[in-house]
Amino acid sequence: MELTKKITIARPAADVWAVLADFGGIVRWAPNVDHSCLMSDQQEGVGAARRIQTGRNTVVETIVEWEPGKRLGYSIGGLPPVVKSVINTWALEEQFSTTTVSLASKITAGPKPPHKLAAKGVGQVLGKASDQMLQGLNSYLKAVHV
Repeated sequence: MELTKKITIARPAADVWAVLADFGGIVRWAPNVDHSCLMSDQQEGVGAARRIQTGRNTVVETIVEWEPGKRLGYSIGGLPPVVKSVINTWALEEQFSTTTVSLASKITAGPKPPHKLAAKGVGQVLGKASDQMLQGLNSYLKAVHV
């Protein structure tokens, strides 16, 4: 199962990338993240990891794709065991000093019908979280100079 959310931000891709690439700093702009911290000495690129907390839920996100200025993908660990994997991928596409930002969530569930049903529920939660993060990123970039 895959779902994608998008927003157009009135800033160049370099500005958007600067915010996303500060991997431990998500708490500054994502309204649904209560706490974040890096869990590795590596601060960027494939292998960097962060821990985030949203309410009582804690997950570890590890970068699996890093294409500066264009794409950032990370796996999300700590979700229900019926979900085999979740990968979020941010993609940036600049046109005339505005940037279309997409956030795709790919959810892989176990083979049984209850697993697929659980994945659908996780997808709904991730879809809402994606909307919040995209809106938060847009608001943050309107308010600051990167």
